Amino acid sequence: MLRGKKIVLGITGSIAAYKACYIIRGLVKRGAEVQVVITPAGKEFITPITLSALTQKPVVSDFFSQRDGTWNSHVALGLWADAMLIAPCTASTLGKMASGVADNMLITTYLSMKAPVFIAPAMDLDMYAHPATQANIERLRSYGNRFIEPQSGFLASGLEGKGRMEEPDAIVRVLDDFFRGCEGQLAGRRILITAGPTYERIDPVRFIGNYSSGKMGFALADECARRGAEVTLVAGPVALTTSRPGIRRIDVESCEQMYNAAVAEFASCDAAILCAAVADFKPACVAAGKIKRGADDLVVRLSPTRDIAAELGQVKKPGQRLVGFALETDNEEANALGKLRRKNLDFIVLNSLRNDGTCFRSDDNQVSIISQGARVDFPKKPKADVACDIVSYLAGMFV
Repeated sequence: MLRGKKIVLGITGSIAAYKACYIIRGLVKRGAEVQVVITPAGKEFITPITLSALTQKPVVSDFFSQRDGTWNSHVALGLWADAMLIAPCTASTLGKMASGVADNMLITTYLSMKAPVFIAPAMDLDMYAHPATQANIERLRSYGNRFIEPQSGFLASGLEGKGRMEEPDAIVRVLDDFFRGCEGQLAGRRILITAGPTYERIDPVRFIGNYSSGKMGFALADECARRGAEVTLVAGPVALTTSRPGIRRIDVESCEQMYNAAVAEFASCDAAILCAAVADFKPACVAAGKIKRGADDLVVRLSPTRDIAAELGQVKKPGQRLVGFALETDNEEANALGKLRRKNLDFIVLNSLRNDGTCFRSDDNQVSIISQGARVDFPKKPKADVACDIVSYLAGMFV
């Protein structure tokens, strides 16, 4: 599935730089178009003329290609590529990427990249194991980058066998599997996704809400669209944008508005992923004007909101899939299973506030997928990678 794909290959100053030739050969053999971006240190290990001969493209190294002012556009490369691969990637480059130190063409290209980024580290084990390097790796993972390490695939944990760069054939296979396993997998499918919080008004300036940022739901929408689905994203009030083709966005504020939109759209969809953090209660009465501060306590009487998952579960037709989310603080699995059965869900994604650095406002999440008679636990990952796991599980139900 690499045929026709545009790959930016970043090469840094490592003894493993010579292996880039084998990576290029593997990518080109599978039909990919490769553009090399190399650091000044990288050119000390392998010559640009060798790389240019393999890619049939001039190698990009400096901001200005000639003394006449002709410059290389890192922004254009970021828009051109379907993926960026940095192999080998030194500890120095990892640190610059993590901190945004844009002092060479490779880092500026990385910072402008719109496509997925794959990183194959290359250094001795002591450097790899150093807390500074590990902190940089964790930060880069939180940004959504994917690491390729020996005997590990994506986002491996632990240090055994690490440091040296993964073999070229394995690196090429990771990219090939990435595009082969995902692209077009949901073509022809229509997916409904709810995301973000809902705001339930108390008066014209106050509301009941929660801390949901919408990041998980938007990551799911992006992943479904990337796999070819036609996505309808019903979004509560969030400060996020969508740019991928195939996503139709409906903005709402309250649970009632989200309920109406979800019910209207679900009938024509193959699946719904209900990721929104919908308020369970709303004020029974909404004041017409701003409520003024008074000497007495203010009592706000609440009434239940609509249960979107339960309603869609009742009207679900054969062949439709319904995915819910559960955020629990105790009796987690029992509560999630109860929700799964009551609301006629196909599977439920369990979050826990016990996992530090996940859930609300975080770029990471740690989830378990629970269905009837099965549970799959996942490690803490960036939400983009969690979305990949969830969508893969859903896609398997259509096979």
